[in-house]
Amino acid sequence: MARAALALELWICFSLILFFHVRCFYLPGVAPQDFMKGDLLKVKVNKLTSTKTQLPYSYYSLPYCRPGHIVDSAENLGEVLRGDRIENSPYEFKMREPEMCKVLCHITLNAKTAKELKEKIDDEYRANLILDNLPLVVPIRRTDLDSSIVYQHGFHVGLRGQYAGSKEEKHFIHNHLAFKVKYHKDPVTELARIVGFESIPVMMMVKYFVKSSIKHSYDGKWSDNKRLTTCDPHARKQVTNSEMPQEVEDKKEIVFTYDVDFEESDVKWASRWDTYLLMADDQIHWFSIVNSLMIVLFLSGMVAMIMMRTLYRDISKYNQLETQEEAQEETGWKLVHGDVFRPPVNSDLLCVYVGTGVQFFGMILVTMIFAALGFLSPSNRGGLMTAMLLLWVFMGLFAGYATVRLYKMFKGTEWKKITLKTAFTFPATVFAIFFVLNALIWGEKSSGAVPFGTMFALVILWFGISVPLVFVGAYVGFKKPAIEDPVKTNKIPRQIPEQAWYMNPVFSILIGGILPFGAVFIELFFILTSIWLHQFYYIFGFLFIVFIILIITCAEITIVLCYFQLCSEDYLWWWRSYLTSGSSALYLFLYAAFYFFTKLDIKKPVSGALYFGYMLIGSYAFFVLTGTIGFYACFWFTRLIYSSVKID
Repeated sequence: MARAALALELWICFSLILFFHVRCFYLPGVAPQDFMKGDLLKVKVNKLTSTKTQLPYSYYSLPYCRPGHIVDSAENLGEVLRGDRIENSPYEFKMREPEMCKVLCHITLNAKTAKELKEKIDDEYRANLILDNLPLVVPIRRTDLDSSIVYQHGFHVGLRGQYAGSKEEKHFIHNHLAFKVKYHKDPVTELARIVGFESIPVMMMVKYFVKSSIKHSYDGKWSDNKRLTTCDPHARKQVTNSEMPQEVEDKKEIVFTYDVDFEESDVKWASRWDTYLLMADDQIHWFSIVNSLMIVLFLSGMVAMIMMRTLYRDISKYNQLETQEEAQEETGWKLVHGDVFRPPVNSDLLCVYVGTGVQFFGMILVTMIFAALGFLSPSNRGGLMTAMLLLWVFMGLFAGYATVRLYKMFKGTEWKKITLKTAFTFPATVFAIFFVLNALIWGEKSSGAVPFGTMFALVILWFGISVPLVFVGAYVGFKKPAIEDPVKTNKIPRQIPEQAWYMNPVFSILIGGILPFGAVFIELFFILTSIWLHQFYYIFGFLFIVFIILIITCAEITIVLCYFQLCSEDYLWWWRSYLTSGSSALYLFLYAAFYFFTKLDIKKPVSGALYFGYMLIGSYAFFVLTGTIGFYACFWFTRLIYSSVKID
């Protein structure tokens, strides 16, 4: 016992150390950094991203200027899985000291580097920079709404264009960047905090007679302290739009330069992320969510009212029949009381999926609560994914408990075998798909490929923490008394009468998934947009409300269809209750396919495989979650109604 207690204590300590090491939670406003005038500001670089390929690459995979020694910043598990690769850069500013035409470096392209740059420009890649944990954004004024500005992440590597009078298309690199650093200054002291990091876009550069692609010129041979003739900070000569753009071709020389300006802002440090988290089309977004909630709440209220009135009448009638000794004339759902709790076919698999659904439900519920309260923030890159992974691991305790409780009710005795299935069925399936997708990313030499060390860490989390917790929960569940059925089950199964066409299992299951999907599909659009179009999503308050509506909808639609099924004397409700609400995952995947062909501009087969592979994993998880909600609702409903009537 002493050794077991010591082992348990060590295991808990290890889990807590791992939990806090990955820094999965972020409390906004706890670590501001103050800068005096002239303090050094170091800019970091992140991955190159593209909405056309969905394949991130390291910033230094392109021939950009490099520091003397490249240092990787500390990364958590979620960052690695997202493909983030944060490194130092040669960009260095001095706080509140503007600079003009600062020379960064000089390079000469060869055939290989020119080809790489052209490919990234064709795929519309963006370079992502970070200053004081704020990502670089490019403010774009929308053409359809006056005074409306949206923020795009990172700056384009380059663009394609033509010279006047020429039909030949050329590639041009953005080798001159104009940065704007916004700061909030303390009125008493000279200390200031950074509240914004922007890059002036190309269309604004033309307005201010500044360009981002400049073919810099200089006299004589190049040296590190060479002065440019296209722009000169000593002579206060600024880049103008009359300069030639910088082409990307073999043996072309490129000089990288940048401007930096500082602007005082009224935005306080605690609110500096508000600009980044503002959603485009926010009015439409809010209206759509409220409209969806109103419709779903109205339908749910109607369903609840009908069910309560109908059930009350049925139970009163059945009890009255018993008192009048007219039990021989039983009809409807009471007639199948001797078979309704008969264990289903493949009951072991049902137990496994119900336990996995409980694990998912716990993970999503806790994650949403913490996110809605502000504990998870986009400023902590990878924090949300890390939190979900760890919560999934620790929720294995409830998965084992729920699986074995249901398994024991079905008179099962081999609890270790069913527990092992619970610990491996869903994770192994997802891990196999993830491994294939990761191999495709490796083949493209993308930084989004998960390294072997991280893959090993995931396996350790799975085998070292999740599996033991599933067994602990299963052990506790098996020691408890079995759940007793409210009515006895007959030894000989009752024959099910021929069903009407609308009670066909396939038809009723497909119909049952429409309403749960309808509760979330509007919010799903914004989630898909944030994931695949690289935008922030941080309206977890509304998402939590939608999640609650999803739970209610799954439960009520399953109860209604289960009631109709029992009334038609079909007692095979176990699997159908799970599949009824779980079928909403099919509509989710079909909507994901619709989104792919209508909203995304993905051309590469590998990128398409990644999209559908990850959406298949998401749909599979949604199936397990919604199916479990529907199953438990129907399970509670059947036990309630059959325990409410008198049965001989």
